[in-house]
Amino acid sequence: MAHDEIIDHYSSLARAALTGETVTDCDPESFGQECFGVAGYDEDAASLPEGVVRASLGCGNPVAAAELRAGQTVLDLGSGGGIDVLLSARRVGPHGTAYGLDASADMLELARRNAAQAGVPNAEFLHGTIEKVPLPDRSVDVVISNCVINLSDDKAGVLAEAFRVLRPGGRFGVSDVVADGALDVTRRAAVEERIGCVAGVLPVAGYRELLAAAGFVGVRITLTADHGDGVHSAIVQAAKPSAGPALEIRPMRAGDADQVLDIYQAGLDTGQASFETTAPSWADFDAAKLAHLRYVAVDASTGHVVGWVAGSPVSARPVYAGVIEHSIYVHPGCQAQGIGRDLLSAFVAAGEDAGVWTIQSAIFPENTASLVLHRSLGFRVVGTRERIGRHHGVWRDVIFIERRSPHV
Repeated sequence: MAHDEIIDHYSSLARAALTGETVTDCDPESFGQECFGVAGYDEDAASLPEGVVRASLGCGNPVAAAELRAGQTVLDLGSGGGIDVLLSARRVGPHGTAYGLDASADMLELARRNAAQAGVPNAEFLHGTIEKVPLPDRSVDVVISNCVINLSDDKAGVLAEAFRVLRPGGRFGVSDVVADGALDVTRRAAVEERIGCVAGVLPVAGYRELLAAAGFVGVRITLTADHGDGVHSAIVQAAKPSAGPALEIRPMRAGDADQVLDIYQAGLDTGQASFETTAPSWADFDAAKLAHLRYVAVDASTGHVVGWVAGSPVSARPVYAGVIEHSIYVHPGCQAQGIGRDLLSAFVAAGEDAGVWTIQSAIFPENTASLVLHRSLGFRVVGTRERIGRHHGVWRDVIFIERRSPHV
């Protein structure tokens, strides 16, 4: 369905719910046996008014996986009748806020009525689309959603918006419908005819790729119910990388090139970063680094890049597919502020998401700050390569380090 058709469809369901009808978006058997609607909830839903429960249209219970804490701010993308917003509002308590965002004015009317009946004052409902969230940057602790992202024809945009509004360290936890592989036309038609809720469903691998491209790390996709023909309900969890005050860790972009290379050169000028003495061109840098494993730390108020980390393959041989080498540079004027630790932590997590089992590098023995940083994040010293190369005419040693993933 097109965007306007989706809004019209759910608006009609909202109007039916407002008159007291029980509404379903899939066939009744799917709702009862496959965790669609209220069947996906635990006893928490029993405490809500009957009308709230009757209007549930989701494919799971994202609140149960969101790890909400008192005082937090949570955003529900595509909040519908508001069941997940109300459950979230209760969990975050009177000092927290639960936002619901929906494109249907009828759904918002239903949700606000449900919130009033439930006596939940810290639930707020916003009119807008999940592709363009009407909230400021870094304003939300947790983003949830329930069987809505699969309906969007711009899923990359949705995930980019979720990343934008989350604070550093914020969590993404949604229920959605996924495929265990690519669905051919026949399989997709069979599922849509039976349950109707899978328009635009992503394969699990595709979901992972879009989350990583948006900047999320620690991605986990847990299948929760099998709807046949390769389609499942799932809990999708991820996190925005943690960062210090007024900082943000995000994927490196081509627009960062000049600042990245300036920081690279500043590091080389210290004489303790590398045998290189001149930073490469952006074309050479771009060709040498893995596209999916490069991040920058930026000043959130100015957008200026203050550090970067990137990985390179160590070999084209398949046996070394999960072994990479990394480089990390922090602007000399911004060191000793935890930026390197934030960057490297995000890089390690992203590497594990990508199936990397070994990260390695070589560090000058005199670069004690780098050695301390890497040891603190699980890197071990493999050995010293003595007089391995000449730097400004002087033979120098390097300490070879590596981190072996405990998970991959």
